[in-house]
Amino acid sequence: MAEIVLTADKTLMSNYHGGEFLGFAACAPAAIPEYIYEKVFCPPAPVDDDGISAKFAPCGLRRIEAALLENGFSRDEIVVVRPDMLDRAVDERTKVLGVSTNDPLGLGPASSTFSNLAGKEPFNAISFRRLMRNPVIRKHQLKVIVGGPGAWQLEDERIRMKFGIDCVLVGEGELVAPELFKKAVSGEELPRFVHGEVVPLEKFPKIKGATVNGLVEIARGCGRGCKFCNPTMLKFRCLPLEHILEEVRLNLRKVGRVLLHAEDVLRYKANGVIPNEQAVIELFEAVKRLYIEENRPLDIGISHFALASVVAKPALVRELSEVMEVGTRENPWASGQTGIETASERLVEMHMQGKVRPFKPEEWREVVLEAHEILKENHWVPCSTLVMGLPKEGAKDVLKTIELVEDLRAYKSLIVPLFFVPIGNLTDQSFFTMKKMLPEHWMLFAACLKHDFKWVYTLIDEYFRMTRLATPKVAAIKFFTKYMERKLKPYIKDMEQGLNPLDSLK
Repeated sequence: MAEIVLTADKTLMSNYHGGEFLGFAACAPAAIPEYIYEKVFCPPAPVDDDGISAKFAPCGLRRIEAALLENGFSRDEIVVVRPDMLDRAVDERTKVLGVSTNDPLGLGPASSTFSNLAGKEPFNAISFRRLMRNPVIRKHQLKVIVGGPGAWQLEDERIRMKFGIDCVLVGEGELVAPELFKKAVSGEELPRFVHGEVVPLEKFPKIKGATVNGLVEIARGCGRGCKFCNPTMLKFRCLPLEHILEEVRLNLRKVGRVLLHAEDVLRYKANGVIPNEQAVIELFEAVKRLYIEENRPLDIGISHFALASVVAKPALVRELSEVMEVGTRENPWASGQTGIETASERLVEMHMQGKVRPFKPEEWREVVLEAHEILKENHWVPCSTLVMGLPKEGAKDVLKTIELVEDLRAYKSLIVPLFFVPIGNLTDQSFFTMKKMLPEHWMLFAACLKHDFKWVYTLIDEYFRMTRLATPKVAAIKFFTKYMERKLKPYIKDMEQGLNPLDSLK
């Protein structure tokens, strides 16, 4: 077999029935049996013709695979597999296990929020621990290198030793990974921690295998400078159109669809915060032509966009809707993740001035409302986040956010409140937890739940009509959602009054 085996925990090695946002179920607390979770939300990636290799994998893992192949390793020296295939992929020839992770300890905003509220560990943390304890790793004395967006959670020496990790790679890995893997294969000692370097555009390796749901990176970094977010600290770079289209073509042939990924898809090739309409339209039209060439049903996905970009160039959203042909029964809307975070202009000015640019902090509330109106008119559905517990947040700040959520009730969307996590430039702060919640935070949580339950059943029907998920699986997801709504209903009443609903259980 191969000298290098690359993998990720099972919550990442799935296409989530073709619905990328269903992957957020990985952050959910393990409140249902794992086999049900896997069947309904997270089916394992299929294997390739060799019976071992995964047909698709996370984009970051594919990037590292490509970097190794472009820096001295041959195809037969590397294999990308699901974690449950390690027994078949690893033998006496194997020297290194490379692991990509998004949230290994469940400390990310979504995981920490819902696990803290439910008092149960999230599926992603359980799956990562199970992967790292696979006996095949010790049996063959593999060197273990772990990287990915969640690697920051593993910098503590005690955690590294607990999981038997030889090297933790934090940050961008394409430049430094080849040397680390060469050392590991040669039996040389590895550094315990490595901070990756910013990768220049000309050194971005082109992926050689398909990604989960055809995710294709079009830009990296953001540069808006929100203090509570790691990606925004990265230098903003946009990949050349030719590079993107080559990866689009690969994924269309292997997966059948494409999800364009950036921290703000609308800012592709922008010089600053104002979208470059011509470049964005050129990109989407070129991707559409490839769909036609490959004879695939048009289904261009978007990962993230910024509300400020929507308002800065409202015509761009309309033009993209026309290119993507959204607004039909078969393709009712486009969607992506975005951040509202807070409606407090005081907190905006303190922590996220860059997010609202080119607008001012005091204009943020109106920007959010105007963006939702533009999105509604052009058949876009935002999945928005809020941050609860930002440093210096008070009751008045939270009340302003509640008012905004109530004003957004008329717009088809999802709003997810998340606990503050001390990352980015705020690592000196502490995690926000349920114990720190003010009465107003409970009221905000209730407002978000009421908003989401108003829209979620319509979204489920429309979303899975687009992804063509089998009717029994859609029914199972709707049943689970209805069950959760019924269970939460009495708690929501307590929350609306500013009460901790769990107090009633004591």
